[in-house]
Amino acid sequence: MSEGRADNRAGRDRRDAGVNDKADPPEKEEIERSCTRRAVEAVARAGAETEANAVKARAVAEAKAEAEAEVKAPLHVPEHSTAPAAALRRGYTTGACAAAAAKGAALLLITGERFAAVEIDLPAGFRHTFELTDWWSEGEDSAACATVKDAGDDPDATHQARIEAAVSWLDHPGVEIDGGRGVGRVTKPGLPVPVGAAAINPVPRRMILEAVSGVLEEHGAARGLRVVISVPEGERIAQRTLNPRLGIIGGISILGTKGVVTPFDTEAYKASVVQAISVAAATGNGQIVLTTGGSSEKYALGMFAELPEEAFIQMGEYVGFSLGHAKAYGIRKVTFVGMAGKFSKVAQGAMLIHSRNAPVDFGFLAAVAADAGADNQQVREIAAANTASQVVDMMTEAGNSVFFEQLCRLACEQSLKAINGGMTVRMVLITMKGRVLGRAEVCG
Repeated sequence: MSEGRADNRAGRDRRDAGVNDKADPPEKEEIERSCTRRAVEAVARAGAETEANAVKARAVAEAKAEAEAEVKAPLHVPEHSTAPAAALRRGYTTGACAAAAAKGAALLLITGERFAAVEIDLPAGFRHTFELTDWWSEGEDSAACATVKDAGDDPDATHQARIEAAVSWLDHPGVEIDGGRGVGRVTKPGLPVPVGAAAINPVPRRMILEAVSGVLEEHGAARGLRVVISVPEGERIAQRTLNPRLGIIGGISILGTKGVVTPFDTEAYKASVVQAISVAAATGNGQIVLTTGGSSEKYALGMFAELPEEAFIQMGEYVGFSLGHAKAYGIRKVTFVGMAGKFSKVAQGAMLIHSRNAPVDFGFLAAVAADAGADNQQVREIAAANTASQVVDMMTEAGNSVFFEQLCRLACEQSLKAINGGMTVRMVLITMKGRVLGRAEVCG
């Protein structure tokens, strides 16, 4: 992705969440001049001379360090492929597969014919043909059919999952839809499906309804059908998803707003973050803990054991987006737990913190160190560092806890500025092994 496109996308992410990161031009220029001036002065006092081509090397090294630091299981945080979009094969959602299986089962029950494939309309605006893999019936009043989900090149937990649909006659017109084995049940509020219902989201439910209703109308059926969607391996697969934390028990959710799976879809990931915030708010959590991935969340769970599991949310790189939605849902306090490389960027005002959008600024870290009382030699070494981990080691060995506390305070202040205040923000900075380096809390 070009710098222009990345910048545009970053801007869209901020606007989507109501994040105001556009200070008045004079104020923004003054902030930038002040930050640059402090960095230059700090480095100059130490007599440091940095090479012009060091920026690229630092960005590459930092990206590698971040990748090694964050373990993203069980929640997948999308890593963006460098392959051109045309080379990535799209897939199809569990909702689309369920609708196809339901249509195949309805055709089997009404016509007695086992169709090898069926075509359905997708919300994305086109039709697609789904292959069917198995057909069976139990007497004259019911039939079932299965298909296998193909997620394309997306690393989806439900890729290759078997999706089954069983249909049976009703005594009245219409279509009733429910979930069977391996489809979760909703136990917490805040989701688009009511508590107690099968976790079949509204769009997939409509797709199933339209597919089955079309068969009934085409063949002039006077009675309606009951449809039960099952996923034999759903309960096992669900353990690799957010479902247990969201209060969806017993299986996966039947999802998909477009019917199509786009490889490495950031919008889908962001939607999962919003859903998690919604559940946290709906279950009475006035505060949440945001982390960048599985590793930092593991340590956060130990630090704040008094909070329920649904209060912990992996936001990935979307700091501003997550903060904006937390504010919109009435969350009163947000705690960030993470490592220096990512949150030093937040301290500078970056609200989209992947290395491709915001590399670590070692001049900025040198300025913070100077303000925290670091000597000239330390300031020079920080300015010439290759990774944030090096800076952490330098300041830890020097016993400079003020540096970490100041970094945390700046991160809190910039976070509040991005959303125009309205909550309390706490920052806990940790090492790769979970040791706390510094804390700060700011109410805005």
